[in-house]
Amino acid sequence: MHQIFASSGQLGAPDAERLMRSRYSAYTLDLLDYLLATWHPDTRPGSLAPNEPGLRWLGLQVKTHVQQDAEHAWVEFVARSKWGGRAQRLHEISRFVRLDGAWLYLDGEIR
Repeated sequence: MHQIFASSGQLGAPDAERLMRSRYSAYTLDLLDYLLATWHPDTRPGSLAPNEPGLRWLGLQVKTHVQQDAEHAWVEFVARSKWGGRAQRLHEISRFVRLDGAWLYLDGEIR
């Protein structure tokens, strides 16, 4: 996965969709520090568990990216995986907020 940095050298993405895509890549590679670093501090968990052994990520489809204003956006996506021989599908609408110039994942609603 490519690290995304803002022009200031800080971790960042130019928009919420690209942050969403980088976070998906981080999930597939178990880059838990990156996931926590790109999570809004108000909703960030204390820790994350690594992927279950045998879990295979199969793909990401971004359905919609809406820039609500300069500081708020949401991304609807479907992520597919396979674990224990069973196909799984995560359909979520994720909310993102720009804080101090950096886009961060705020929360999501499972569909």
